[in-house]
Amino acid sequence: MPDYARPESLPQALRLMSQGGWRVLAGGTDLYPGARASLSGPMLDLGGLEELRGIRMGQGLRIGAGVTWAEIVAADLPPACRALQQAAGLVGGRQIQNAGTIGGNLCNASPAADGVPPLLALGAEVELAAPSGPRRLALGDFLLGPRRTALGPDEVLTAILIPEAALSGRSAFVKLGARAHLVISIAMAAARLEVAAGRVTEAALAVGSCSPVAVRLPGIEAALLGAPVAEAVARIRAEDVAAALSPLDDVRATAEYRRAAAAELVRRAVAEALA
Repeated sequence: MPDYARPESLPQALRLMSQGGWRVLAGGTDLYPGARASLSGPMLDLGGLEELRGIRMGQGLRIGAGVTWAEIVAADLPPACRALQQAAGLVGGRQIQNAGTIGGNLCNASPAADGVPPLLALGAEVELAAPSGPRRLALGDFLLGPRRTALGPDEVLTAILIPEAALSGRSAFVKLGARAHLVISIAMAAARLEVAAGRVTEAALAVGSCSPVAVRLPGIEAALLGAPVAEAVARIRAEDVAAALSPLDDVRATAEYRRAAAAELVRRAVAEALA
């Protein structure tokens, strides 16, 4: 087996994956820092696969796994995707956004991955390819825990799929870190809301960096349905947000601080989405 391969097509990549033993490289913005002093094992570079590129509308939205954060920021997307674009613009610095890919971010499965809460609020699914054929999973089923996904040893994440029904309404993303930029999130929230006749008719909320994986807030979503726009933020109770989370103490913040911060971020994301 070679030490490095850069397949030119998805079928070629899957044939190589079936041999086992590869470390997969996309943008490298997580892989290289995580390797510390050296990278061991054969490297499979997916950066040349056209099948993983592009953002396409049509019966929903398809974002190729190899699409960079900078491409997401620059894309002409509906207002429902604004939270995703806001998050994309806060991932690292400009160099990271030019190299890092949305698929790599999901496969890295960090609890603090900024792209996950907006995608959960959009009801995103992932498209996986393997020598045995493709399959689709809800994003919430794909992310199993810190650095753990449902990706099989011979599978490649090819795209993120957003259903057409989730492309309605407006969304917003709010992030809290120790500073404004180039920072790992202490807590973050995304909200997507639809409004008709002055009342909330659809609500999708998600919080990240406050549990082993980012989570939706179905209880808060239900409380917002039917709320007059002017009263929506007041229906978000801190104790209800905290009950849905399971944060840990770490070097960035205590669990108690994260619970309090998450409630405030959810309120701000909802207010911004409704503004």
